[in-house]
This record gives sequence, C-alpha cells and structure tokens, in this order.
Amino acid sequence: MATLTFDQLLEAGCHFGHLKRKWNPAMAPYIFMERNGIHIIDLYKTAAKVDEAAAALKQIAKSGKKVLFVATKKQAKEAVAEKAGAIDMPYVIERWPGGMLTNFPTIRKAVKKMDSIDKMTKDGTFDNLSKREKLQITRQRAKLEKTLGSIASLVRLPSALFVVDVMKEHIAVAEANRLGIPVFAIVDTNSNPNDVDYVIPANDDASKSIELILDTVCAAMAEGLQERKVEKIDSAEDKDDEAASAPGKRRRVRRNAEAKAEAAEAPAEAVAEAEAAAEAAAE
Repeated sequence: MATLTFDQLLEAGCHFGHLKRKWNPAMAPYIFMERNGIHIIDLYKTAAKVDEAAAALKQIAKSGKKVLFVATKKQAKEAVAEKAGAIDMPYVIERWPGGMLTNFPTIRKAVKKMDSIDKMTKDGTFDNLSKREKLQITRQRAKLEKTLGSIASLVRLPSALFVVDVMKEHIAVAEANRLGIPVFAIVDTNSNPNDVDYVIPANDDASKSIELILDTVCAAMAEGLQERKVEKIDSAEDKDDEAASAPGKRRRVRRNAEAKAEAAEAPAEAVAEAEAAAEAAAE
C-alpha cells in the first residue's frame, strides 16, 4: 500500500489551515505553528493519519462493504466523482438529501422510482403516454438522477462515510454518528474533529490537497478489492480440488478396507491348512 511523504503533502498545500481567529481549539493537537495569522498543520501527523485511514478503508473494501463518499463543495466534486466511481463506490456530490441515512428506506423508494421509469422506457409504456406526461416524467427522472444516480447501487446502509469538509457536510456526519457509522474525514483547522472517527488533518479547500488524499485512500481500497477477488478465486480453486479428489479418497478407503479383510482372512486359512496336514499324518 502506497504511503504519502512529507514533500508530497507540502507540495499539494495540505499544510495551510484557516485564519487563527477562525480556528477550532479541538484541532490544537494537529497544528504545528501559526504564521502571518494562519495556522499551519503538522504534516507528519497528516501522513500518519492518512496511512491509518487508508489501512482501515482497505479492510472495509476487502470485506465487500460499501463506503459512501460525500463532498458537495466545488473543489472536491470532480475528484470524488472520478476516484469513487473508478472503484465502484457510491458518492454524493450534489446537495445532501436530508435523512439519507436515518430515513434510508424512503431514499431507496426514490431510487426504485427511477428504475421503474427506466423500465417504462424499455417496455414501450413511455411511448403510449401523452406529450405532457412524458415531459413530467423526463424531468422527474433527470432530477432523481442528479441527486440519487450516484447511489443507485447502494442497496443497504454504507459501512463508512468519507467526508470532505465536515463543517459543510455536518448533516451527513450527524446522521452517521446517530447510526454508529464510522466517519473518515479531511478536517481543517476551523472544524471539530470530535465527531470524526478517523481524522485526516489537512487543507480541505485546495483541490490539489483533496485529490492527493483521495488518490491515496482510493488506491488502498482498490488494493483491498483486488485482494478480495484473488481470495475468491483461490477458494473456488480449493473447492474444485476437494471435489476432484473426493472420489479418489473413497477408492483408497475401499482398497484399504479390502486389504485389511484379506489380512484377517490369511491367518484363518493358515490354521485350516495346518489342521488338514495333522489329520493326514494321523491317518
């Protein structure tokens, strides 16, 4: 698993925090110093936290579970859509639908509505509608696609959330905390890290900083998914080997039983021959 270096984080501008007057005191352990009224984040701690988060996310992906990426800010939208989409993970880059986690069944109904519209288009039902109905359904489908299209594959609650900017996505974080879902987040100096399970102290406003961290965690998750595939193939091969060797085992057991029976019969035959010889001598 690839790890980030101090120089990579420095070059991406991950060390720039917010103005000193806007800081959150809970972020004090992750702040290195203050310069020109701006807090500087300790990049050694950032690198360590990124490695910790990447290792945990790798295990989640390896177990076949889903991680929901949340980033509705402009700087992070494209990066999240690209990186999360590449590893087939759900993501939210438009407005966070309130109650998406705490009222998940309702969200699933909306996704199913989108699927039913697609079925109408395929089976010809859509063509029999009036022009006005077609327009209404098309607009409804476009709206659902914009807000929920990226989570269509999420059939159950995610096993974890990865959030960019916990202040902007505070509703998502609050819902995850309420349900006990682990939260991974890029946390800047103006944010509260106490609501986050895996804190990654870094600049959450610079696109380069966000992309660098996303690259690392998504690469780790891709490794976990690949390892899962390899383990599945190995287990399938082991089952095939066991199935192929099973008849041979039964034949060996049968041969061993026959050999034991023959060995048991041999002394009896020898005794019978000895008795016959004794009787012949007596005569």
